[in-house]
Amino acid sequence: MKVIYEPKGKAKEYSDLATNLFTGCSHGCLYCYVPSVLHIKPEEFHSSVTPRKGVLMHLEREAPKHKGKEVMLCFTCDPYPKEEMKLMVTRRAIEILHKHGVGVNILTKGGLRAERDFDLLAANPELSRIGATLTFDELHDTLEWEPNAACPEYRYEMLKRAKLKGIRTWASLEPVIDPEQTLQIIKRTVGFVDHYKMGRWNYDKRANEIDWADFLKRAVELLEKHGASYYIKKDLAVFSDRAME
Repeated sequence: MKVIYEPKGKAKEYSDLATNLFTGCSHGCLYCYVPSVLHIKPEEFHSSVTPRKGVLMHLEREAPKHKGKEVMLCFTCDPYPKEEMKLMVTRRAIEILHKHGVGVNILTKGGLRAERDFDLLAANPELSRIGATLTFDELHDTLEWEPNAACPEYRYEMLKRAKLKGIRTWASLEPVIDPEQTLQIIKRTVGFVDHYKMGRWNYDKRANEIDWADFLKRAVELLEKHGASYYIKKDLAVFSDRAME
């Protein structure tokens, strides 16, 4: 079993390498694409989280081959489910990767759970980045769309605390479901987020109702006003010509 792999398609825009430490995710996000990719029923995928069999052993074997590179944690799961606080699989994975000179790029909706590993990340700042998926600013929308994920305030607070520890921070503004809330998220986080990645809402017909050109224009203007570092994913960047007209 190969646990460090090269993402394909849209995922490639986030990282050249990735690993998925768990099977399943309990966040229950309504927009989650993973069950269809893995050919698992959504209710089954969201009902339990278990570490992949032998994942740390394989990670130990593969990590030396990727010295000087960066591995994303994770795409098809969250590295900080509630189970992680006892299992400590993610913590051990960070230790293994750092030991072999491999960087870690964390993306989570687990909020303050990630703070447990700030000691590891702060000790190796050149090999560490941590990000949060920021979809909504309003709690009621988070509870509807991401019922078991950390609330927006806890995600913001996690990034603030990471920044204070000298850890590089980033935010995934994807999917953009409510453009006005995404713009509000940028305004609230520019002081402690080092880099933004932004992508449109896919796999849902309601996304066609959004004026993506208008949103992109406003988002870029806002990011540049604050001197923020950002990357626009290709599926959203195609609207840039119309946005600049």
